[in-house]
Amino acid sequence: MRMLRIVAACAVAAIVAAAGTAQAEGDPAKGKKVFNKCKACHEIKKEKNKVGPHLVGIINRPAAAVEGFKYSKALKAKAEEGLVWNEENLAQWLKSPKKFIPGNRMAFAGLRKEQQIADVIAYLKQEAGEWKAE
Repeated sequence: MRMLRIVAACAVAAIVAAAGTAQAEGDPAKGKKVFNKCKACHEIKKEKNKVGPHLVGIINRPAAAVEGFKYSKALKAKAEEGLVWNEENLAQWLKSPKKFIPGNRMAFAGLRKEQQIADVIAYLKQEAGEWKAE
């Protein structure tokens, strides 16, 4: 009986761990509200840089690829390593920019809630769109 409880506990732990690593489904409408924290520094619909680079075409865009924006050395180095802003990398960046790329200049501390991150990514996918090579 004890062995059965141990096996059941391990199975439950595995299911919970798997569920925790799966990315939540995002809601673009909620993501737009969360993006209010970002819009002082980032433009999402126009190719206009502010304190941060514009985010038009951010999905699957190579990092540090916006013309005319002065990126940190840390971000340029990651770009040279081949960093692309796919959903997984954006999620890590939005959670903690300083942990994801130490030495970058982004002042934003990050989003704590996984759902908010998923919502912002859904909003970016809807509004900013995918990168298109010229």
